[in-house]
Amino acid sequence: MNIDAHQHYWDPSRGDYGWLTPALGPLYRAFGPEDLAPLRSAVGITRTVVVQAAPTLDETHYLLDLARVDDSIAAVVGWVPLDAPNAPALIAAFAQVPAFKGIRPMLQDLPDDRWIMRPSLEPAINAMIDADLSLDALVFTRHLPALAEFALRYPNLRIVIDHGAKPPIREAPNGWQPWADAMALLAALPQQLHCKLSGLATEAGPDWSIDTLRPYVYHLLKHFGSSRLLWGSDWPVLNTNGDYHRWHAVARRLLFEHDVGSDACAAVFGNNAKRFYRL
Repeated sequence: MNIDAHQHYWDPSRGDYGWLTPALGPLYRAFGPEDLAPLRSAVGITRTVVVQAAPTLDETHYLLDLARVDDSIAAVVGWVPLDAPNAPALIAAFAQVPAFKGIRPMLQDLPDDRWIMRPSLEPAINAMIDADLSLDALVFTRHLPALAEFALRYPNLRIVIDHGAKPPIREAPNGWQPWADAMALLAALPQQLHCKLSGLATEAGPDWSIDTLRPYVYHLLKHFGSSRLLWGSDWPVLNTNGDYHRWHAVARRLLFEHDVGSDACAAVFGNNAKRFYRL
């Protein structure tokens, strides 16, 4: 089974996407399963993991409603206010929905880079562990030290780093070493963190090439290995700097260039997501 481990559906008319404004041009419209279907079909992607794009419970319910009527959605990674007193109860209720597989706090947008370490989150994190849910970490390099502490504090929580922690590709070579060093340290933790091979085209800017992305993909492969990487499109955000077919083809080519065989490639493009998200 080939799985896109990270994509989004949204409808701006719902009114809870604070970041989604008309200034974003082609992204400022509704995107649903019918829009993605021909793109994923063209490259052999059969199922997807749809990830929240608004920090609201309403959007989580919206995505779960889509999953109930569209079999291509294998999992929903939703949002819960992890620091709220009723977070454990909300998590327990969502965990009863078969498609609900994980939670993503939008860490990149929070003013406190160490928010994930707040003691007030502990009841919610323990509830996630009890329900066998995973955490998607939407982070930049500056968040990685706190994420490492968090992973060590909760060794039984499955964590996946979204978009390779958004390396500062447009600023290369500045920023490479802090990102590269921090990712290597995270990958070496006793906690078996995973990482998404996604979002790199977006971070690279509109003039990227396979050569632009190669060092970043190779670094993630070197430290996380093909057993802990999950390919994702980050569609439709991907549309700002590329397209579904191109990113899929480039990722496959880079894996095979790195001497990743067919079994390992199948892991990155589906089997790892199936295992990590308990699909």
